[in-house]
Amino acid sequence: MIQVSKLSKYYGGKRALGPVSFEIDDGETVGFLGLNGAGKTTALRILACDLRPSAGAVNVGGIDALGDPHEVRKRIGFLPENPPLYPEMTVTAFLEFAADLRRVAKVDRKKLVNEAIDVTDLGEVAEDPIGNLSHGFRQRVGLAQAIVHKPALVILDEPTRGLDPKQIVEMRKLIHGLKDRHTVLISSHILAEVSQTCDRLLILGQGRILGAGTEAELAAHEGNVNLVSVTVRVPPSSGEPYRDGEADAKKTIASVLTRIDGITEVGEPQSRGDGWAVSLTSAKDLRAEISRAVVQAGLDLLKLDYARSELENTFLRLVDTGAPRAEA
Repeated sequence: MIQVSKLSKYYGGKRALGPVSFEIDDGETVGFLGLNGAGKTTALRILACDLRPSAGAVNVGGIDALGDPHEVRKRIGFLPENPPLYPEMTVTAFLEFAADLRRVAKVDRKKLVNEAIDVTDLGEVAEDPIGNLSHGFRQRVGLAQAIVHKPALVILDEPTRGLDPKQIVEMRKLIHGLKDRHTVLISSHILAEVSQTCDRLLILGQGRILGAGTEAELAAHEGNVNLVSVTVRVPPSSGEPYRDGEADAKKTIASVLTRIDGITEVGEPQSRGDGWAVSLTSAKDLRAEISRAVVQAGLDLLKLDYARSELENTFLRLVDTGAPRAEA
């Protein structure tokens, strides 16, 4: 569906993107994930034929996007970060206008506009002026104009920007509904958004692809990292309250935990009520070994939480190192 080769974009002497190369198959939902300024919007604007690259090649559906951008635009629906809306127009009138711009045949226009309204759940405001709508409804109108001509490829740049939590959930549902009918590209810096809506991720940093693949593939590529938070208590001796002091308590706890085979990092014990909370890192699941070591050392095990490091930790490691992985 999409083939990108050695794509770059410079603004004056400043590199905003590239060189990057990747492929996206028909029917995929792919997330462009990265910090602000990573190059996500630049990449999507080039794919939408809204911006010409400085170098490289882009092929969409077998068509050279640089040589014949008008033909490619017929196959693309684009929702930019700030939707291009006319506040004085009603929702229906605006979508009819958008369909006309996309050269939708007049005989099909009403049907496709109604379908776009149904898909984006805009029926209750279909005859309202766009300027009277909430931000959430305006985002839906922006999405509706991107799909009104039934494009093969839908590009969404920060589709949940500025939405409240309820509206974000509703937008995710709408995006899920697109997956069966379109190839979808989503730009975001919100981990939960891409994790819950995308089949595959491209992580960008400083204009380069730092990692590519499914969430599980990225985590596996970075190595299996297990995070355990354990809360222990040093019990009183001889029936008396524990009086060795904070420094000795920390030393006792750290001594027990650092001796466990497979632990790669032991955090500084932090006071938590009548116990001490410690973060541990390991290459495999060591919960049973941690529990036994704590109990055998005569310490009280108050709490143990486990979370395998997945997208958040993978993302942070990639953007912190800034080292590009194999492009895909």
